[in-house]
Amino acid sequence: MSKPKRRQRKKNARRTSRLGLWLSLVIAFGAIAAVYVLWLDYQVRTAFEGKRWAVPARVYARPLELYVGQDLTRDALLAELRALGYERVQRADEPGEYAVSATRVGLHSRNFSFPDAVEQGRYALLQFDAGGISSISATGGETIPVLRLEPQVIGKIYPEHHEDRILVRGEQIPQPLVDALIAVEDRNFYSHHGIDPLAIVRAAWVNLLAGDIRQGGSTLTQQLVKNFYLTQDRSLWRKFNEAIMALSLELHYDKQAILEAYINEVYLGQQGNNAIHGFGLAAEFYFRRPLTELRTDQLAMLVGLVRGASYYNPRRHPERARERRDLVLRLMAEQDFIEPAVAERLQGKPLGVSDAPGWTSDRYPAFVDLVRRQLHREYASDDLQNAGLRIFTTMDPVAQRRADAALAQRLDALEQVGERSRDLQGAVVLTSVDTGEITALIGQRGEQGAGFNRALDANRPVGSLIKPAVYLTALMQPQRYSVITPIEDAPVRLPQPDGSEWVPDNYDRELHGEVPLYLALANSYNLATVNLGLELGVENVADTIETLLPGLSVPAYPSIMLGSVDMSPVQVAQMYQVFAAGGFRTPLKSIVAVMDSEGESLSRYSLSVDQVAPLKASYLTTFLLTQVIERGTAQSARARLPNLMPLAGKTGTTNDLRDSWFAGYGSDKLAVVWVGRDDNRPTGLTGSSGALQVWIDLMLAESPQPLTLTPPAGVRWQKVIDGKRTDDDCKGASAFPFIEPHLPEGFEPCHESNPVKRFFDRFF
Repeated sequence: MSKPKRRQRKKNARRTSRLGLWLSLVIAFGAIAAVYVLWLDYQVRTAFEGKRWAVPARVYARPLELYVGQDLTRDALLAELRALGYERVQRADEPGEYAVSATRVGLHSRNFSFPDAVEQGRYALLQFDAGGISSISATGGETIPVLRLEPQVIGKIYPEHHEDRILVRGEQIPQPLVDALIAVEDRNFYSHHGIDPLAIVRAAWVNLLAGDIRQGGSTLTQQLVKNFYLTQDRSLWRKFNEAIMALSLELHYDKQAILEAYINEVYLGQQGNNAIHGFGLAAEFYFRRPLTELRTDQLAMLVGLVRGASYYNPRRHPERARERRDLVLRLMAEQDFIEPAVAERLQGKPLGVSDAPGWTSDRYPAFVDLVRRQLHREYASDDLQNAGLRIFTTMDPVAQRRADAALAQRLDALEQVGERSRDLQGAVVLTSVDTGEITALIGQRGEQGAGFNRALDANRPVGSLIKPAVYLTALMQPQRYSVITPIEDAPVRLPQPDGSEWVPDNYDRELHGEVPLYLALANSYNLATVNLGLELGVENVADTIETLLPGLSVPAYPSIMLGSVDMSPVQVAQMYQVFAAGGFRTPLKSIVAVMDSEGESLSRYSLSVDQVAPLKASYLTTFLLTQVIERGTAQSARARLPNLMPLAGKTGTTNDLRDSWFAGYGSDKLAVVWVGRDDNRPTGLTGSSGALQVWIDLMLAESPQPLTLTPPAGVRWQKVIDGKRTDDDCKGASAFPFIEPHLPEGFEPCHESNPVKRFFDRFF
């Protein structure tokens, strides 16, 4: 065989070998690519179908219930409506609107799913007079017995990655929002299969001519893929993955599902550390209204944020936001989604963005902290942060604002009085006597942002606030003690284990001799209280305190009778709740119900009541506490609140005037106030000059119902003169309650009926 033929044969063999190699490489690459595409497809389907939206728990205040006779002014209602994001209009035809005249408010409430019922929004006309709400009527004139407004959002419990959103379902998506997205972001959305090459070319040409980014080439599906699955880098490899995944998404899911996911996922702003995701939350964040209530121009502004939420932020860059909104409206008109005349009219409207978001976690930090702590005892952190739970609480926003103002304004005033009254801090707890619901809780002065929650965590000596427990212990022995039993306000010297002596003293440094029990507590005599406690037995007094406040460990030292027991304001409120409720302990609570994201009830917090102190002795203890205000250390309350009497309460002052306390109640409301310094230095304030004044300011705003003092069975009011019974119609005698049959011994004729005796009594 010739050499040329052998050479040609070898050349052909090498060519065939190379061709086979290339073919093998192509097949291998194709197989790898196919496997990779299948893997991407699996990732898309798995993630999309198993997507669990991270939705923080929303914490609600209690709803405002409106009814005839309610002591609510027109201006107070308007403040509530503004807080709920209602819009003032000429005529309230749509949900979330209200109209105002001199004595009337017409409003259209919103649909809302309460824990006990789903209520439909409706129109109501409220008439006001000097006493409050005089009538509530519907459109046809029929009377509305009770109108319940949706509650305010007072806080949220966020996921660890700080995403925030409100999920919007398909039927809740306004059509103008869809139209605007299609017009601006993806005009061929309903015809392409995930990617749109023509859109890429068109966007590049439009942006080149405009010298600005006016259009994007990515489809809505590609944008969703980028937000859902991929990082924000701009590499070609990421764009390749984005295109493949967009095609896969369109292959498996319909346009409506893709659009709904996009509307809930897109990033539209930032509130502090928390990212605003989705149009549902953006509506609330920028306009303080639900998405379904927004006008077309407002929806267009939100769509404009898709291109750059920070760059077009309407609060920081209103002119940019307006230009972008107007562009969205113009594109909607060009694509026949709205009439050109409508677009022109809407372009003339102001942005209408609220000055601040409709809520902030900084507004009620102490109360939300209380709610979070209770929830963490019953729910996993992941459920609280991601499952979109709806937490309905007991907080009354009106009462909360009043408590905040009372504390902040009074402390400002106190700091102007004396050199020692500087850097004051405080805490307030306001509860319902009957239910134990905490309606307001202030953890720091002028609450703005999370800080040290003094209402829960400031465990300070309570001083004389503990004394009612000593007197309750005595009154539980009616055969030995009554409210007029004389006790000795005499010196006390008790040896201590270290060889020293405990020698308490009265605040006024004086001895008062033999005083009736009611005056000893009214004037907060230390020595009389200690002598009484020693008679009763220190262990018995400690047991009473622990019964009033389970979980508190009280050492059986004589000093506990003067308040050497550390408590937080919430614990003090729990103890005084027993006095106010006649011996029944109702655990204080901040949560009414918990619902899941679908509106199903998960937990309800029903009323729990246990009798822990005798009814009769508790009644007498409340009487003693009324005397503190009537004639004792809290008389300034009687002077400033004459129309609310009788009320009950007790001042508390600790050594060197470090802590100022007051706890007091009417028949329906109880409030505890603490004033002091975080560094524990003296404040120069007694319980009367500090905390009591805050309490009075709050009660002036809250107007608690006076105590009725109707005696329970087995308790009798008896007129008394000189410690003896006298005639029931004797005007010169004082009436006191006694547990039957332990009435005062002996009978003294009425002094008013004996002019000679009256003369000698008066002058000698």
